[in-house]
Amino acid sequence: MTNILVSVAWPYANGPRHIGHVAGFGVPSDVYARYERMKGNNVLMVSGTDEHGTPILVQAEKEGVSAQELANRYNRVIAKDLADLGLSYDLFTRTTTGNHEHVVQEMFTQCLKNGYIYKGTQMVAISPSTGRTLPDRYIEGTCPICGYEGARGDQCDNCGNELDPIDLKNPRSKINGETPIFKETEHFFLDLPALAEANLAWLNTREGWRTNVINFSKGLFKEVKPRAITRDIDWGIPVPVEGWIDNPNKKLYVWFDAVIGYLSASIEWARRQGTPDAWKKWWTDPSAPGFYFMGKDNITFHSQIWPSELLAYDGEGSKGGSVGSLGHLNLPTQVVASEFLSMEGKKFSSSRGIVIYVKDILARYQVDAVRYYISVAGPENQDSDFTWKEFVRHNNEELVSGWGNLVNRVAVLLFKNFGEIPAVETSSLEQIDTDLLDETAAAFDSVGDLIEHHHQKAALNEAMRIVGEINKYISATEPWKIKDNQGRLAAVLHTAAQAVNDANVLLAPFLPHSAQKVHETLGGTGIISPLPELKDVEDLDKPGFEYPIITGHYELGVNVAPWKRAEIVAGTPIAKPSPLFAKIPKEAVEEETERIEAEIAARQDAEKKRLEEEKAKLASK
Repeated sequence: MTNILVSVAWPYANGPRHIGHVAGFGVPSDVYARYERMKGNNVLMVSGTDEHGTPILVQAEKEGVSAQELANRYNRVIAKDLADLGLSYDLFTRTTTGNHEHVVQEMFTQCLKNGYIYKGTQMVAISPSTGRTLPDRYIEGTCPICGYEGARGDQCDNCGNELDPIDLKNPRSKINGETPIFKETEHFFLDLPALAEANLAWLNTREGWRTNVINFSKGLFKEVKPRAITRDIDWGIPVPVEGWIDNPNKKLYVWFDAVIGYLSASIEWARRQGTPDAWKKWWTDPSAPGFYFMGKDNITFHSQIWPSELLAYDGEGSKGGSVGSLGHLNLPTQVVASEFLSMEGKKFSSSRGIVIYVKDILARYQVDAVRYYISVAGPENQDSDFTWKEFVRHNNEELVSGWGNLVNRVAVLLFKNFGEIPAVETSSLEQIDTDLLDETAAAFDSVGDLIEHHHQKAALNEAMRIVGEINKYISATEPWKIKDNQGRLAAVLHTAAQAVNDANVLLAPFLPHSAQKVHETLGGTGIISPLPELKDVEDLDKPGFEYPIITGHYELGVNVAPWKRAEIVAGTPIAKPSPLFAKIPKEAVEEETERIEAEIAARQDAEKKRLEEEKAKLASK
């Protein structure tokens, strides 16, 4: 048994998440975690909502609530959506916990002690109309490197390079369009250049990474500059330095603290289990691999920033140093980054109404239909496009007509002819029967190897190819026509039931909700596909502070085989089955398209009105 850490990108708590988000970090991480658990490995899957930073303040001000109130609201919305999607977190928490604050401050203090954090000054962007610091991501302009006109103050999404707001040409505030002014203030910096050699040496040892991810990661080290890790802001984690700790207007910045969440969530999980040191099995044991799942816009923070923080904490940069009290912490084994998902040819944008929120699509369609489409058509190695036409086609032609009808057809034939799994002598099986069973048995290795190496689309295609082979077998043997040979009918239906059972295990990481139903349709007992639980808890360090977490018990039920063939048992009762999947009417494509177009128009009108009001305010001053 191997201890495997599955670290999932932290969704930002300034609004509900859309399917573009979960296509990058959510479903792929869950498929992998479920597969590794089915293999018998000890998985710890952690994440939570990312809740600090100026964008939270800006959104809170817009909605007339405090930053904490805003974070509380969207933390609950996001946690529910991800639980409803079936994402099997051992702990999904948040960054406003007392536990997270303590761990972040421990990381900062040790990195400072080792010399990889130092004090300096930086030019920061200020809003002329409000006097407030503008967040990096709320400043847009022209990228000085590639010339892209929509670059942000922290990063250009076009070329992927890190930026500072002052680097941008023609900078402007996304909030009201005004040109920011820049002022020099004092901050703490992470000395990335002092960690670059060790960071790049680690990257050069990585194997099996997606080509675009490793190439981009290494490219980050062509030019490395220190990065400020504090901001002039009143919302964030206090800086644990004398003279700063009580300063209400100086906080650690969000990008520094958020990546530490993987570690703090693991520690919180262990504390909630009543085994405070259990997290170390995944973090201080060099044999325990750690896989990090995200969209490609987060690669920088996971292949440069987070490894640099870990190296600094472990004292392994050019300045040396000692290991902190948490122990020597493992670097990531692999950064599993997906490309971007667009919608009907347009980039997802909540502010522009180009969006499909998780809660909305799950309210109208079956959860496994959504997971299936994300898995089969998602942006694994290249950008991909969500279209309602393709969503409906994949559901109707593959899930309903291919897999769902196969399960229903075999279960109905068993129910009508035997009412149970019929007994069969192996010697009575014909070549066509054994050929199918050999193929479904071999698929555990082929599908498993593809998931293991993060080729999930190919894995799902291979599993569905097996479904196609079982359908061909049913068509070739025509069990409904076997009237006078009960022995042959039993052999065919026993073979079909075993093959369907095999295919169900292959599909379980992708389709956990329906996998349990198929298992029970074939008379299975116990849990083959555990689902997460959403529950409210009290903060471990801040009495009275309550919040929802996603957690669960993901052990397989008694007598349920893991990632291998589970032999079906003759005599197991088979009840009359019910359909697994619902066909989506073709009219849904037009309805969904019209809904999106109406939302886009409404958002455009609202944004136009807001900008006019902002200009009027500025003019009046």
